[in-house]
Amino acid sequence: MRRLWTGDYYNEGNGKDDIFDKLKEECGVFGVFGHPDAATLSYYGLHALQHRGEESAGICTSDNGVFHYHRGMGLVKEVFDRDHMESMPGDRSIGHVRYSTAGESKLANAQPLVFKYRGGDLAVATNGNIVNAPQIRRDLESKGSIFQTTSDTEVIAHLIARSPKELVEAVKDAFAQLVGGFAFLIMTNDRLLAASDPHGLRPLVLGRLGEGYILASETCAFETIGASYLRDVQPGEILVLDKDGLHEERYAPLERRAVCAMEYIYFARPDSDINGINLHASRKRMGQQLAVEAFVDADIVTGVPDSSISAAIGYAEQTGISYELGLIKNKYTGRTFIQPSQELREKGVKMKLSAVRKVVEGKRVVMIDDSIVRGTTSRRIVNLLREAGALEVHVRITSPPFANPCFYGIDTPDRRDLIASSKTIEEIREAINADSLYFLSKPGLIESIGGHEDALNRGLCLGCFDNDYPTQVDFEDAKIGCGCD
Repeated sequence: MRRLWTGDYYNEGNGKDDIFDKLKEECGVFGVFGHPDAATLSYYGLHALQHRGEESAGICTSDNGVFHYHRGMGLVKEVFDRDHMESMPGDRSIGHVRYSTAGESKLANAQPLVFKYRGGDLAVATNGNIVNAPQIRRDLESKGSIFQTTSDTEVIAHLIARSPKELVEAVKDAFAQLVGGFAFLIMTNDRLLAASDPHGLRPLVLGRLGEGYILASETCAFETIGASYLRDVQPGEILVLDKDGLHEERYAPLERRAVCAMEYIYFARPDSDINGINLHASRKRMGQQLAVEAFVDADIVTGVPDSSISAAIGYAEQTGISYELGLIKNKYTGRTFIQPSQELREKGVKMKLSAVRKVVEGKRVVMIDDSIVRGTTSRRIVNLLREAGALEVHVRITSPPFANPCFYGIDTPDRRDLIASSKTIEEIREAINADSLYFLSKPGLIESIGGHEDALNRGLCLGCFDNDYPTQVDFEDAKIGCGCD
């Protein structure tokens, strides 16, 4: 039987050939300390974080100071089987799911990365991107370091290994050299460390299960395994877990607090909380605010699944217009389904998303989505609704125009490929074939999410919307996307 995908495994690819040019999730990390079923908990935790990375997965455990690990390409359920789980005993572990944002999809870059150094074994997993990694790598190579991967994570391992200080101080010194957005888990034979960047760009949360501690990119992973949420890891903080329990340290003062706004808009699961804010509730408020800012008389409201459903419900509640499932997502197609011809490729859109004809036919439809990147996705979905008989299609977006690339772990195209960087809203409306188009205002987005009253933009990074990045960025050298590549 001819395969319907290219490559060696189902999700191989970088998304450039994806039917829908949606922004790609970064990565997800999960850690366990002090629980006898560490590997099993990591498996289920990574499964809950699968939406953050679908190309590779890995788990490393420590059993009485001995490392056991397995990494592979594909989904969590494809990478691990019973034999793999039984081969990884231990009461502590770190795990990782990865999405390749720069095109290199290979096992060498799958995490956690495991190293030998003078202090023993070292395993590292990260979510995010180190903006100045290229400069650090060049400096290390000039001093004799040899790199085995293209991952930012290996840069950290080299910085730690070269330090003459003990582990925690070496890690502090290493992180102090980094610029970017990141959440790290570092495991040695007897300790587990967790750290967030000085701005808190990438989420990382701490929980408890029995006598053990759990760390994860999102709180939804806690719900999956029955853990209780304790708190978010704070910007510039290092948590150290060892035989004596939990120790809280800092490697940098809190700088401008700037959690990624796209986590709230799109990336994180709606059942997760970030900084105490529930994603479903904040997305509903975005939809309600859109209704206030850009009401249009229509018959039904529908959301592009899955991330825009909550906002569509909010828009419908605010306007009194009926919410309907006008679009249905097929959950059993891969993200990188590649067809051999443009004709079949266009038909492939309907394999991922279908318009419900009996719902939209003869109706004026408000279509809610989270963002417009190149514009091709929105045009295809609008045309799906029109082909199903919609009389009008009014598009409402729960974010401001996405006009700038992200340097902190999101897979974004070059600025020249972002439709909002070169076209007016009216030109974008024409390009996507909509009857009307409105983007949520920046103040409306900030108010919908909430956050820290005394922080700039209520503690959000809005660089992809306003070109105001919380860190210094060398635009010639900085790598767009995730540092896992």
